[in-house]
Amino acid sequence: MIDRFYPVVPSADWVARLVPAGTRFIQLRIKDQPDAELRRQVREAQGVCARHGAQLIVNDYWKIAIDEKCPWVHLGQEDLVDADVAAIHKAGLKLGVSTHDHAELDKGLAVDPDYVALGPIYPTLLKKMPFAPQGLDRIGEWKRLVGNKPLVAIGGLTLERALLCLKAGADSAAVVGDIVNNADPVAQARKWIAETQAAA
Repeated sequence: MIDRFYPVVPSADWVARLVPAGTRFIQLRIKDQPDAELRRQVREAQGVCARHGAQLIVNDYWKIAIDEKCPWVHLGQEDLVDADVAAIHKAGLKLGVSTHDHAELDKGLAVDPDYVALGPIYPTLLKKMPFAPQGLDRIGEWKRLVGNKPLVAIGGLTLERALLCLKAGADSAAVVGDIVNNADPVAQARKWIAETQAAA
């Protein structure tokens, strides 16, 4: 259902670069754009994914995800407060949620998500985090707590760290910087795909 390689990208252009290269599970996380631009990018990204048999996960904008018939939406804890989770489920979208501590895990599991994300596993430079790095041991704990739901590890992942996360019990490794900041992101994505699949 979810792939071991899970890039999180900031635009539809990135989806168009990575999906034809073999990426099958990709999150579009756009910030601070007008509604029309958000819709254009989600529609464009969903079109690319549909043509290549990939799954698009829309971060935050659940109404647009429903309108554009996307298969997935991902909600952070702040987004969960305002989102109409019943509408998301009714529309047939699968749902991923972010968690950082036990209280957030309880809130996340309460909405019956299709995967649970835990982070940051390692220190991350992408955004200021109020939570300390979780570490690999927390992955095993979270995996026991989420039961049969897939667990996504995120935060400060390099390929080497991602393989450690998978070994520790994560079902998928979400990555931002190691792909989008790479000098050759397509080659790096292919490397992630090959090595995470081989670790299965």
